[in-house]
Amino acid sequence: MSKNLTRDEAWELLQKWNQEPFHLKHAVTVEGVMKYFAKELGYADEADFWGIVGLLHDLDFEKFPEQHCIKEQEILREYGADERFIHAVASHGYELTVDIKPEHEMERVLYAVDELTGLIGAVAIMRPSKSVSDLELKSVKKKYKTLNFAAGCSREVINRGAEMLGWELDELISRTILAMRSCESEYERV
Repeated sequence: MSKNLTRDEAWELLQKWNQEPFHLKHAVTVEGVMKYFAKELGYADEADFWGIVGLLHDLDFEKFPEQHCIKEQEILREYGADERFIHAVASHGYELTVDIKPEHEMERVLYAVDELTGLIGAVAIMRPSKSVSDLELKSVKKKYKTLNFAAGCSREVINRGAEMLGWELDELISRTILAMRSCESEYERV
C-alpha cells in the first residue's frame, strides 16, 4: 500500500527521527521554500506535496548521516510512502550518496535550494537584523565566495543545482532569498 502523507503525519515522522532544533528548523525552512517555488513555477496545486518533500528531505540525516538519502528510503517505504515521494526526497543526494537523478522540476529545485538555504541562513544570522527580510544578493555573494564561511554548504552542489534548473547563480540566490522571506515567520517558530 502506498499513501500520500499529510503535513501532520510528516511532522510527526520527522520528529521521530530528528530532535535537534537546527535540523527541525532547516526542514521547516526547506518546506516553506519548496511551497513558494511550487506556486512561483506553476505547480500551486502541488504546493503541499512539494512542501512535504522539503520537510522530510533530511529525514535520516540526524541519526544516519553516513547513510543519508539511503536510510530515508527504507524508513519511508516502511511507513508506506509512495515511490514518487521517495524518489523526490532521495534525489537531493544525487552524486553525493545516491545515483537517483533529480528529474522533475520539483526535484531539481530541492537539489538547488537545500544547501543554499543553509548558506543564506548563515549570512542572515550574521546581520544586525538576524533576518532575511533585509538581506540582499550582494551580501550572500560575498559570503558565497568565502569558502570557509558556512563551509558545510557545498558551493559545487549549489552551482550544479542552478545548472539543473537552467538558472544563473544570481537568479537562484535572489529567488531563494525571496522564498525564505515568504516563510521566515514559520521557521523562526521552530
